[in-house]
Amino acid sequence: MRRCPRTLHNALRGYPRLRDCNAIRGSGNGWRCFASTPHRQAASPLKVQSELEKRIAAIPIERFRNFCIVAHVDHGKSTLSDRLLELTGTIQPGGKKQILDKLDVERERGITVKAQTCSMIYKHNGEDYLLHLVDTPGHVDFRAEGVQAQTVSNFYLAFAQGLTLVPVLNKIDLPSADTGRTVEQLRESFELDGSNAVMVSAKTGLNVERLLPNIVEQIPAPTGKEDVPLKMLLVDSWYDNYRGVILLVRVFEGKIRAGDRLTSFATGNEYIVGEVGIMYPLETPQTCIRAGQVGYIYFNPGMKRSKEAKIGDTYTTVGNEKKVQPFPGFVEPQSMVFVAAFPTDQGDYAHLEDSINQVTLNDRSVTVMKESSDALGAGWRLGFLGTLHCSVFEDRLRQEHGASITITPPSVPFKVLKKDGTHEIISNPNHFPDTQALHTHVTGLEEPFITATITLPEEYLGKVIELCEGNRGEQQSLSFFTATQVILKYLLPLERLVDDFFGKLKSTTKGYASLDYEEAAYRPSPLTKLQLHVNKVPVDAVARVIHVSQAERLGKEWVSKFKEHVSRQMFEVVIQAIVGGKRVVARETLKPFRKDVLQKLHAADVSRRRKLLERQKEGRKRLRAVGNVAIENEAFQKFLAK
Repeated sequence: MRRCPRTLHNALRGYPRLRDCNAIRGSGNGWRCFASTPHRQAASPLKVQSELEKRIAAIPIERFRNFCIVAHVDHGKSTLSDRLLELTGTIQPGGKKQILDKLDVERERGITVKAQTCSMIYKHNGEDYLLHLVDTPGHVDFRAEGVQAQTVSNFYLAFAQGLTLVPVLNKIDLPSADTGRTVEQLRESFELDGSNAVMVSAKTGLNVERLLPNIVEQIPAPTGKEDVPLKMLLVDSWYDNYRGVILLVRVFEGKIRAGDRLTSFATGNEYIVGEVGIMYPLETPQTCIRAGQVGYIYFNPGMKRSKEAKIGDTYTTVGNEKKVQPFPGFVEPQSMVFVAAFPTDQGDYAHLEDSINQVTLNDRSVTVMKESSDALGAGWRLGFLGTLHCSVFEDRLRQEHGASITITPPSVPFKVLKKDGTHEIISNPNHFPDTQALHTHVTGLEEPFITATITLPEEYLGKVIELCEGNRGEQQSLSFFTATQVILKYLLPLERLVDDFFGKLKSTTKGYASLDYEEAAYRPSPLTKLQLHVNKVPVDAVARVIHVSQAERLGKEWVSKFKEHVSRQMFEVVIQAIVGGKRVVARETLKPFRKDVLQKLHAADVSRRRKLLERQKEGRKRLRAVGNVAIENEAFQKFLAK
C-alpha cells in the first residue's frame, strides 16, 4: 500500500524517472535505493544453511547495506538483480532469468508486479558484507508494492531527506546509447554529478562488478541495537495455503526468533512466531533475524487473513508495547479504475469467486464488492489503481486459475457535491443521481484528473498535442531535453486515460512515446450518465458516467455495436442510447421476423389480402404488448469484449 513519507523513509522509497538511468540511494536509517534498466538471467542452488548462518552471525550491523533497485518501467531492474545475485554467488550464472519475478504474468509481460527481496553476502577487502536488495515495480499502477513508479517528485522526496544517491546508467550496450547526453541530463534536471556514474549493461554483465563496491563504500550502514525491545516494520506480505500469511519485515531494533510472542500496533492482535528466515533468494530459515536485517516470518498458528497484515504496521514482543514508539503507519491506496466482472457461465460463479479471493490475498490494493446484473447475473465490482493493474489482475485470473470472465469497460470514480455541504464519491455508474436528485440535492459534479508526462520524438509532437486536446487535455508545459526529444505535460481527465489513451498514443507515435502519470485532483465537470436501453428497458450492465461532449459519439458506437450481436425476434427490437435518463442520442431498430401470410393467396383477391395483413398487424401489436425481448447472455459478452 502507499505509505506516508516517514514510513517510506523507514522502509522502501521511490526514485527518479530518468531515461536509461538509475540511482542508488540510502540513509543511516535503513533502505538504500538505486535505479537501472531491463533484461533477465539467473538460477539457484542454495548454500548450506549452517555455513550461511555462521557467516551472517559473524557480520556486524556496520557491514549491513540495505538498498533498492528502483527505476522507471523497462529500465532493467530485474535483469540487474540477476547479475548482482550471480556476482555474490547467491545463484548460479546462466540459469533462469528474472529470478525475482515469480508470477507468470511478470515473465510474459517483462514487468515487475510484486516487489521482491533477496539477501546476499559479498566479500569486500577481505570482509563479509550482508546486502539486502529489493527489486521493485516501475509502473505507477503497482505503487502499492512498496516503492512508487519513478517520477521527478519522488527524486526530490529522497533528495530532501538526505538519502544517498548513486547514479547508474544501464543499457550502455545499445546502439542508441548516448551516455554523455544522459550524464548531462542528470546534471541539468537533478543537479547530480554524473561524472562518476557507474555505466553498466545488465543484459551482458558489462561493468556490473563495479557496482557492488560502490554500494558498500557509498551507502551508509543501517543503525539499531540488538539488546533492546523488538521494533519491526511490516514491508510486504503474501499468502501461503499451508502456512497462512507470510510477512516480509525489516527489523530496526532487537531481534526475533521462533517462539517469540508478537503484538501488532495496528490491530492489537497477538501471534506466536513459527519461523524466521531470509530470502536467499528463496525462503531460507534462520535461528533469528536481528536489527538491520530484512527477512520473512510466519506464525504458528498462522495468520489466516491477509487483511490483518497492514503494510507499514509496527510489531514488538508482548509486554514491550509501552517501550516502543510505533512507526507513523500507512495510507491505504485509493482505487481509481473500476470494472464489473461476471462469470461467462453463472455455473462457474463459485469457482470464480474463489479465484478472485486467491489473487486478492497477494494484492490488497484491489477492492471487491458483490454486484448483480439483470443481463449478466451475479458478479463483482472491482477497483484498481490503474488500467494496467486491472489488465494484469484479469490475466492472472485467466492464466493461474483458468477463469472464464466477462469484464465491463473501465469507469472512474466521480464526486457528487451536495447542498448540505457534504460530498460522496461514487464508483458505480448505476448509482449516479437521477434527474430529480440532481436538481434538488446536488450542487455540482467533479471528476478526477491526472498529470500526464509524455516523452516523445519531436516529429510526432503535433499529432500527440492533437490527441491530448481531443481528449479534453490542458497543456501544462512543453520542453526539449534534447534536440529531438520532447517532454510534454498535460492535465487530462482520468476518464479519458482509461479509454485506451495509451494505445492511441502508441499508435500515433509508432510506439516511440512513453507515458507516466500521477494523480492531480478532482475538478468540476459537466457529467452525465449514458445508458443502453432495449425496448425502453435499461441494461444495467451497460452504463457509464461521461462528459456531456462524449454522449452522442459514444451513444452511436454503443447502439450500432450492440445491434450486431442481438438476434432477431418475433417483434421489433429498439436499441437506444439514453443520456440523463431521458434524452435519446442514438437509436437502431432490429426488424422482426415476418411470416409471408400472402404466400398462398391469389393476387387478384384484394380484400382477402388486406384482411390478412390487418390481422397480422394486430397480432404483432398484441405480441409487442405482452412479449419480452429475449437477448442471449452471449450478446452482452460479445458487446463487452475488448
